[in-house]
Amino acid sequence: MVNNNKKITVAITGGGTGGHIYPAVAVAQALKTDNDIEKVYYVGCPDNMEKEIAIKEELEFIPVSISGMPRKLGFNIIKWFLKLNKAVGDAIIQLKKIKPDVILGTGGYVSGPVLIAAIILRIPFVIHDPDAHPGIVNRFVSPWAKAVSVAFEEAKNYISSKNIIVNGNPIRFGINSIKKEEALKELNLDNSRKTILVMGGSQGAKTINNAILNAAPVLINDYNFQIVHQTGKKNYNEYIEQLSLKWPEYKENSCYIVSPYFDNMSIPLAAADLAISRAGSLSISELNLSSLPSILIPYPYAAADHQRYNAKALKKAGASAYLEDAECNQNNLIKMILEILNDEEKLKSMKTANNKLARPYATDNLVKIIKCAKF
Repeated sequence: MVNNNKKITVAITGGGTGGHIYPAVAVAQALKTDNDIEKVYYVGCPDNMEKEIAIKEELEFIPVSISGMPRKLGFNIIKWFLKLNKAVGDAIIQLKKIKPDVILGTGGYVSGPVLIAAIILRIPFVIHDPDAHPGIVNRFVSPWAKAVSVAFEEAKNYISSKNIIVNGNPIRFGINSIKKEEALKELNLDNSRKTILVMGGSQGAKTINNAILNAAPVLINDYNFQIVHQTGKKNYNEYIEQLSLKWPEYKENSCYIVSPYFDNMSIPLAAADLAISRAGSLSISELNLSSLPSILIPYPYAAADHQRYNAKALKKAGASAYLEDAECNQNNLIKMILEILNDEEKLKSMKTANNKLARPYATDNLVKIIKCAKF
């Protein structure tokens, strides 16, 4: 493994979305407490959310500016390649300054110039891809990677590497650390009712919010369920305004908790019997670790349509039901919820399927892979 006389420096790069950033942060935090590690840096785009998150997590942030590649041919793509060339040059300068022994890339367009710079400088690197359909950067650099960690078995079909490990996604500490009874008590919910968790990722999901706006009173009043709803920060005020008009007495109803965002997702995940969610890789990994059945509604405009691949992989495994965004309305959602929550055998089999997909040691395993990559 690592020479005890020489600690190693690690640079981590990845960004743009939480699915790329949070696995990187989970690994960074584990590396910071590892006796074999000298220093951990986070290389990201200063205009994106990874900078704020890295600083909040007390990681030294190294900026490299780049934007996403245009999807259509034309003058814009020529301009983008000029920007990429500059970003690679900037990344080379930054890497020469911080002198990492090994680099971890978790995907997103900012990892492109950093990993290209690593190839030029002959710095060993490992990549992790969080999705069932890997992103363009990871597919491009995979032949040069020392090792490739993937979250989904299906991802192996798109990666060119002799050293691919199906590892699951590194996730934030604390998921699956609280009992259902404790979580319900923490949220002041009724343990005699089944609980539905609605989440669209940290940014929320307007389609899901609109469907739940109409479905919530029916699910609570007619079917005796209770709901924990993460609207997303940018959608919260508008949602509360609409909800107050449609269902003025909801604030007096203890069976409906509405929040813009949960800092500690372990509590609502533990409390729930069923989740309604987008199909981001991080959300799926949390559902797996929580053994939580779900209805996945993939975001139709996700890069390379990766959320649809993720959702179909979960459906194939029997861990989730699948609903297209265009079909996500009050009636379809209520019908699917009732089909699952009123069928104890179905619930049990979906829990078992999630449990089989869970990889609780993904962070520790990726740390070991990174440490081995230096040698």
